[in-house]
This record gives sequence, structure tokens and C-alpha cells, in this order.
Amino acid sequence: MTKTGSKAGVGQVSRRDLVKLGMAAGAVAAMAPAKGLARTVNARGHIVIVGAGAGGISLANRLVQRLPNARITIVDGGARHVYQPGLTLVASGLWASSKLNSTTQNWLPSTVDWKQAYAEAFEPDLKQVRLSTGEVLSYDFLVVATGLQVNYDEIEGFSANEIGSNGIGCVYDTPEHAVKTNQMIEQWMQRGEGAGVFTLAPTPIKCAGAPLKMCFTTLSRLEARPDRDRFDVHFYVPGDRVFGIDYYNTFVKERWQSQGVIRHDFHRLVAVDGPNRKATFQQTDGTLVTQDYGFLHVVPPMSAPDALRDSDLVWWEGPFAGNWLEVDQHTMQHRRYPEVFGLGDVIGAPVNKTAASVKMQVPVVEENLLAVMQGQAPQAQHNGYTSCPLITGIGKAMLVEFGYGGVLLPSFPFIDPKEESWAVWIMKDRMLQPAYYAMLDGKI
Repeated sequence: MTKTGSKAGVGQVSRRDLVKLGMAAGAVAAMAPAKGLARTVNARGHIVIVGAGAGGISLANRLVQRLPNARITIVDGGARHVYQPGLTLVASGLWASSKLNSTTQNWLPSTVDWKQAYAEAFEPDLKQVRLSTGEVLSYDFLVVATGLQVNYDEIEGFSANEIGSNGIGCVYDTPEHAVKTNQMIEQWMQRGEGAGVFTLAPTPIKCAGAPLKMCFTTLSRLEARPDRDRFDVHFYVPGDRVFGIDYYNTFVKERWQSQGVIRHDFHRLVAVDGPNRKATFQQTDGTLVTQDYGFLHVVPPMSAPDALRDSDLVWWEGPFAGNWLEVDQHTMQHRRYPEVFGLGDVIGAPVNKTAASVKMQVPVVEENLLAVMQGQAPQAQHNGYTSCPLITGIGKAMLVEFGYGGVLLPSFPFIDPKEESWAVWIMKDRMLQPAYYAMLDGKI
């Protein structure tokens, strides 16, 4: 059995390169104009941003610097802001959950009007958003940055309440669930045997690498034990790919084969029987297969929130029809409502459901929104950049950066994107969170 916990075979980066990496961490992708340096615009109007996640907060902090005469309202019912890129580290037993939490209020500019409510309906023909408080909010310009919805109920017998019991984990949504996921892994390992079952969803998901990371960190923990051979590890995939980029898809498959992972292609999770610790998968021909488990990592189907799916802002046709916000994938402008823009996980585009994607989308939305407010055509273009520090074991990772069409877009010349590196692990573990918070504050 191949050991993955050591640094043997991991790409080496010099101390000088680590210094460079630290200096560059605030610009994990390309640097955007610093807050306060870009020119102001005298355009007026009421801008409503729905969603106070990474995208909504970052954009609000940038717009207040550019639009001194505009009115900006942000809509979100959540008082807590969660650093979601850290959820896998909590679920792997490496971070405390408290490290992920801050308050929404802490990040919002004082000049922005915060409606602490959720959007219950979008009415783009009327330029209105109906809120959970009953208020009807009118806008001149709208930015949809709601994030996505985790659809637990699409798996029979499963709900969010199941996470943390009967060996079930799920790394998505809250720090509390990440803690419970780690507890379920630990309990499984304490039993000294049994099957660990990992899954992928049949839909686009946020941080598509997270299910792979959870498998890799769990393998590291198992391989540190003398009884590794008493545990089986399975990975069930709805199709035949575990990653969208060919090189990494092949790399992961080959690594898992060397680590003894049993992969099951074309198996979609459709039901969970927690008390009996059984997971049921459906194959493409409709055949059902049941797998006993000691630990089960569930990745539920995901979509835009129901309020968006039930509105005319949703894609009407194509691969994202009925489930995601319709936008031009380059300008981020809605294709039928020119005063509407999309940002972050909610959009229907080939990639773009990571914090790194948001980092690159925000300046595009900013520039194109300002152009539309001045009666001009959008010119800024998003190239689909997304980034995933793909953890391949505790203490090592690969920096996967790519854009539309699967084109690799590496940021650091001294890091080989096709090699595992301790330096990339350090980036994930120590450097990305400060860069993320600088992004929220509109500084990068």
C-alpha cells in the first residue's frame, strides 16, 4: 500500500520560493485594482445585491468606492459569515470550527443598507425582489449573488439532520456539519474496520474538489494506522470522471488505485438507510446497488435557490435550464435582463463555483455594471478562472488553476501545477484565509 503522509516524491519548493508565495498570497489569481485607486463614477441608481457571501460582500465594498452617488442595498438573512474553503480542513480534523466564523456586519460598508432577510421571489419584469419579511424591494440594477442551495431531500431517507449520526458526514454548508463529519470519521476508525464510502453529486457543486479532498485526507489518516488493511475505501461516481480536467482526472484515479480505493463509475446515490448503515446507488440502466458502510460522505445534488429557479431569471434552455441563473459567461450580465448581473455559485456556467472564481468575477461585474449604469456596453471579460488547491494527502496538495475550455492558468512560475507540493499545502492551510478576507474587504 502506497504511503501518502510523507514528503517523499513531493515537489520541492525553496525557502526563497516560499517567501515569494507569501508575498503573492494576496493575489492568488491576478491582482485586481486596489480599493480606492480606481476612478469614481457619478452614475446614480439603486443597486440591490442579493446575497452577502464572498461575492456580494466583495462587490459591495468595491462599489461604495466607485459610486459615491448611488444607493446600494444588500439582502441576506444570515448574521454569520463562514469561510467555506476551510470546511474540508475542519472535517479532516485539522482546524477548529471557530476559525471559520465571522459576522456579516463586520464586513459590510457602513454606507450600504443591509436588509437582514432572504429573497423569496424575483420579479425582473417589475424590477422587484420580494423579501421574507414581506417587503417588496425595487431596484434599478440587480446583482444576484445568493450562492447555491444544497438539496438534501433529493436523496431518499436523507436530510441535514442525519449528518453526525449513523456514520454519516457531509462537508457542505456549516462548520457544525464539518465537525460532525470529522467525528463520524473518527468513530469509524475507532471501530477498527469497515467500509468508508465517498460520493459525488450528479449536479454541479461548489468546490468540486472537496469530495476528493475528503477521500484523500481520510486515506492519510487510515494509512497512519497499523490496521489500514482492515478498512475498505469506496468512491461512487455518477459518471466516469472524478475531475473535469483530463490530467487531474487521470492523476486522481491512478493515485486512488495505488491506495486501494475501489471506484464505482456510473453510480448515483439515491437513498440512505442510516440506522442500518446502507447506501443505495442507481446505475444508468436503473439497477439499484446497496453498499454497507461504516462511514458515508454524502454530496447532495445542488442548484440555485428555489426563489431563483422559480423566476424568469433562470436559464430557460441548455445544460443549466431550470436550475441556475442565466448569464453571459464572459460579461456576467444576464442575457435577457441587461440591468441584472450574476456572481458566484448561483450562475450557470461551465466552471466557477469556488472562492477563487469569485475573486476574478467581482472586478468584471464591477466594471460592466458601471458601464451599463453609464449607458455603455459591457467590455470586461471573465475567462472562467477557477482554482482548487487539491489536497492529495495531509501535508501536500496540487495547485489546480484553469479556465473555460479546461485551459490551465497557473499563477506562480515556481509551482508546477502538475506536481504535489508541500508549499501548496502551506498556501491552503495558512495563506488563503488572509487573502480571502482581503478580498471581502475589497482590497484585492
